[in-house]
Amino acid sequence: MQQMKMQELLDLWERTAHGALTPEEYQVRLPIEDAAKIQALAEMYPRRTVSEIITDLLSVALENLESALPYVRGDKVVAVDEEGDPLYEDIGPTPRYQSLLRKHLDRYQHASQDTH
Repeated sequence: MQQMKMQELLDLWERTAHGALTPEEYQVRLPIEDAAKIQALAEMYPRRTVSEIITDLLSVALENLESALPYVRGDKVVAVDEEGDPLYEDIGPTPRYQSLLRKHLDRYQHASQDTH
């Protein structure tokens, strides 16, 4: 699994400081060791709430997961690169994930527009 550097985490905190939030809240129970790690981070960064730290860490984990989704080469050529080599469609989990992501993102964006 990829290791995130502290600077990357700090950069994430800077980028996400003012992002839109969903109306739903997610409640989770953490293993004791993970809860202790969260509390340690909250003490190290007292201007970040426990909820913000969990949100930020989840965001980084999702970014890492997205980049780890495997490419599975299909038979269909969908483009040609700058050197003239064919680029094949991805028939792995990435296209399905991206499609579902767009669906849910659109739903959240429309819900957000309806409340304004």
